[in-house]
Amino acid sequence: MNNEEKILNIMNGAEEALQPYFKKNKDTAYKNFKKVMAAFTEHSVTESDFSGTTGYGYDDVGRDKLEEIYRDVFKAEDALVRTQIISGTHAISLVLLSLLKHGDELLYITGQPYDTLEKVIGNSAADVGSLLEMGVTFNTVDLKDDQFDTEAVLNSISGKTKIVGIQRSRGYSSRKSMNIDEIEEVIKTIKDKHPEIIVFVDNCYGEFAETREPLEAGADIMAGSLIKNPGGGIAKMGGYVAGKEELVERVSYRLTVPGVGKEMGASLNALTDMYQGFFMAPHTVMESINGALMMSYVFEQLNMKPSPRYTEPRTDLIQSVSFNNEEEMITFTQMIQKASPVNARFMPIPDLIPGYQNPVIMAAGTFVQGASLELSADGPVRAPFTVYAQGGLHIEHVKYALEMSLTELAEKNMIEL
Repeated sequence: MNNEEKILNIMNGAEEALQPYFKKNKDTAYKNFKKVMAAFTEHSVTESDFSGTTGYGYDDVGRDKLEEIYRDVFKAEDALVRTQIISGTHAISLVLLSLLKHGDELLYITGQPYDTLEKVIGNSAADVGSLLEMGVTFNTVDLKDDQFDTEAVLNSISGKTKIVGIQRSRGYSSRKSMNIDEIEEVIKTIKDKHPEIIVFVDNCYGEFAETREPLEAGADIMAGSLIKNPGGGIAKMGGYVAGKEELVERVSYRLTVPGVGKEMGASLNALTDMYQGFFMAPHTVMESINGALMMSYVFEQLNMKPSPRYTEPRTDLIQSVSFNNEEEMITFTQMIQKASPVNARFMPIPDLIPGYQNPVIMAAGTFVQGASLELSADGPVRAPFTVYAQGGLHIEHVKYALEMSLTELAEKNMIEL
């Protein structure tokens, strides 16, 4: 049997074995879609809502209505959904920089946050505009055996602690992502003793992966990016913040100016994509998760080290695979690029980029630049040579990319089929 036949057998076996998981995910997608559809109906979305505004953006009915839809679906008191929020990191930064003041402490209880927040938090006085420059201190509590270390969290909270931060997704970390039940339990424990503390959740990669969101688990405020889950693979820019009304108002003052907040901010011609993306998101997110399941199953059959395993519950898009060496890692990532619909002819190579400690290799042949709901793969080139794959607007694309990757790895004698 040649390699092509072996790979076909592996892929067919994966699809057959994963059918029960696909069925469960389809049920989750439908429950989330019903929430979205109910909000669209409740707010009577019409074609005229897509018109958008220019200039100051006053009286942007479609923009305001979209924020009401986000508010209702995410069970928030208010939401800010704007094209002017350029990324997930920007959305998170808006929350932290608007709610923390001199003398306050930010305590992250999922260990060190995503690398791109390093300059936001600040390492030295040279980090202009950082929390450190503002006089805000930062502390972390690591997970213990991949669970919240509740005792350490409570012991770390002081009179200065203003915000407890939770990063739902693992980021570039070997830890597992935190599901909604786990988040709910730790928030309850914190709030029982410290009801005044603001609990913030970085919800990037997590929206619609489960049937509940962090605000339903007791979080006060959360943030994310529209070129990840809630944009449905259609939104071309933007981010959101949702939570308690007074907190969202403060964030809106940081985004625009005090006294104006949500009243301004032109939506231009982006609203159609933002509405349609949110409408599509429950389905597209589950397509991506199904692709991650397939990737996990296939690499486990090949005695690689996927995380999470296909049998484990999912709370985000991220699927990591650890390779034996740098060459294998780079080969896999390059093949994801080659299997992309856009820029497939380009060859990614590791390089230093702002916000990261090590050279990073990134494969992202996406229609929307940097869109993590589309299939991409990246990771810092350091032991244990882990690639973090995410996205896939439909499972067929993930399957195609996997076939190409396995073929190349086998031809280079890096795996045995």
